[in-house]
Amino acid sequence: MLRRMANWLEHHWVAPAYSGWLLVGLTIFFFIAATNTLTGWLYVLSGIGLALLVLAAFTAGRSLQGIKVHRPPIHPTSVSDQVAVELILENLSPQPRTLLQVEDVPPPALGRSVSRSIETLPPKSQQSWIYYLPTRQRGVYRWQTVFLRSGAPLGLFWCRRSRQVKAVAVVYPTVLPLTQCPLVDEMGRDASLQFNSDRHPQMATEGMTRSLRPYRWGDPTRLIHWRTSARYGELRVRELELFNGGQELIVCLDSAAFWSSHTDDPTADAFEQAVTTAASLYFYACHRSMSVRLWTAGTGLLKGNQAVLEVLAAVQPGETTHAQERPSSPLVWLTQNPASLAMLPVGSRWILWSSAGAIAATSNLQPNLVERRCPGLIITPQQTLQAQLQSPLVMR
Repeated sequence: MLRRMANWLEHHWVAPAYSGWLLVGLTIFFFIAATNTLTGWLYVLSGIGLALLVLAAFTAGRSLQGIKVHRPPIHPTSVSDQVAVELILENLSPQPRTLLQVEDVPPPALGRSVSRSIETLPPKSQQSWIYYLPTRQRGVYRWQTVFLRSGAPLGLFWCRRSRQVKAVAVVYPTVLPLTQCPLVDEMGRDASLQFNSDRHPQMATEGMTRSLRPYRWGDPTRLIHWRTSARYGELRVRELELFNGGQELIVCLDSAAFWSSHTDDPTADAFEQAVTTAASLYFYACHRSMSVRLWTAGTGLLKGNQAVLEVLAAVQPGETTHAQERPSSPLVWLTQNPASLAMLPVGSRWILWSSAGAIAATSNLQPNLVERRCPGLIITPQQTLQAQLQSPLVMR
């Protein structure tokens, strides 16, 4: 009760420090002693103590006036990296501010509140403070409260005031360094997603020729390399590069469904693994020069590295569906619901996180998935996620 009252006084007015309570007691003692003995010097001592208390209480409240707090934008980071947070304190008053304590209060997911003491803040000047917060889970974290605390100039009273300075820290999901991913590789080699461009070879130059080979019956005469043929005394034909077109990969995250979790560890949570998988597949396909897009129930189709990372940092299971229906073209479906696999377009791929009855339900769907050429992966907790994403597909 006393602690709560002291906190209320400190936030709304001033609260006595230990030395302040001690001086209050001595002042009351001298005043009572002076009243009983009618001794003048005791009245003087009690008056001096009262004057010091009033002066300290008044100046402690004014010591935080004229201080403005700025917060530059926080640069995004990834899981397991540290978030760099910067605060800039500006003294707008013509007098220096001394003995300050600054406290920033981030969300509990980023750790406890962080404080720093500043001995002197010169007049009309700024002072920067940078500190780092550890990250364990992706997300978009927002907070805005910064506390300024001071006991200046005598240290008899504490005064605390809050400043509302908005902060947004974006923590991107982990992107696994995949050396191979059969799910994406086989989908990229799917005949329905490729075509051979014969327009470019018609205008081919020496720089677009991959190799030369002997002439075979049926080869177009426009591909004959006459200079080399004259040198070898037989017809030689240019082999041109194969131009792949239409290789579009759509990574779809089943974010509208409610995902079950059997552990408090965020790295083992099924939905968190699905978000990590979506980011890893997206950037793996980008490195293979494929056209790739991301789909979630809340945003629909989107493209661009930063846009994808920001959406995956903020997505949560069971979100409201604002997007249109899933694309009708072949896609990669990340889900925990085996029943949703039956509605996949022909040629799609899927990744299923195992839960109670998920494997049995997938076995019942296998004939239908095989007919529509929809192989996939079942993620289990026995192996690491990276190893399973690099393993062969089910029902090949």
